[in-house]
Amino acid sequence: MKNNKISEILYSLIAIIATYESFNQWNDNRKKAYIFIGFALLSVFMGLFRRHYRKKFNKRGNSSQ
Repeated sequence: MKNNKISEILYSLIAIIATYESFNQWNDNRKKAYIFIGFALLSVFMGLFRRHYRKKFNKRGNSSQ
């Protein structure tokens, strides 16, 4: 289960880096900035998705014991 928490943290880190890069690229290359915004949104979605299922599996594991 520890790996699932680490993956959530990594998705958050990717979202932060992608957001930072999108702000840096906004004036120079707008297309690249939009791609980084897309990666940031995808990373946030995946992190929340993983968290939801981690809690669901923990709840299922605790109720069966």
